[in-house]
Amino acid sequence: MMADKPATRFGLIRHAETIWNRERRVQGQLDSPLTPAGQQQADQWGRTLKPLPWNGILASDTGRAQATATIINVHLNLAIETDPRLRELDWGRWTTRTIAQIRAEEPQEMQLQEAAGWEFQPPAGESRRRQLQRSQEALLDAARRRPGGCILVVTHEGVIKSLAHHLCGREYIAGDAVSLQPYHLHWLKAAAGRLALDGLNARALA
Repeated sequence: MMADKPATRFGLIRHAETIWNRERRVQGQLDSPLTPAGQQQADQWGRTLKPLPWNGILASDTGRAQATATIINVHLNLAIETDPRLRELDWGRWTTRTIAQIRAEEPQEMQLQEAAGWEFQPPAGESRRRQLQRSQEALLDAARRRPGGCILVVTHEGVIKSLAHHLCGREYIAGDAVSLQPYHLHWLKAAAGRLALDGLNARALA
């Protein structure tokens, strides 16, 4: 019998600040540019992450994730791969609006979705359960390509929250939420075809 492949470690981070982040607009799978502060964030993150033993970078294929990864990589000098399965949730017709606008304009639908947990799905958008499935597939495929590696993953808040809630066995509803600190590195590992948490909020990036 062949020996099991060594575990692959993933360090997950959210992309740096964008214009729509600052305006509190839902970006979903659309994009807005990094702010000047976001560009400075990414540069500082590269300095913070440099001492760790990375073997590669895996990023969502959205513009904001790729921009963040590119700035970080000035310090790491690694190969960057992209994967569309690491995109943010598709927020459908709610994309570009603020949460306050959505609550004011569609209060009943918003209340219904917020109580739906894993079945949260904006109108004409994607469910959290589907986002979880595709992001898990992306990481497990990467683990098969890089057994024993240590990979920096530049993705989105929704992806990290979905993975964290699933791996903690939470329902993803108010009162049963995982606490994630902003702009932190979170560790996951993959072994024997399964993902596991290896440290949430493990390191502040700035």
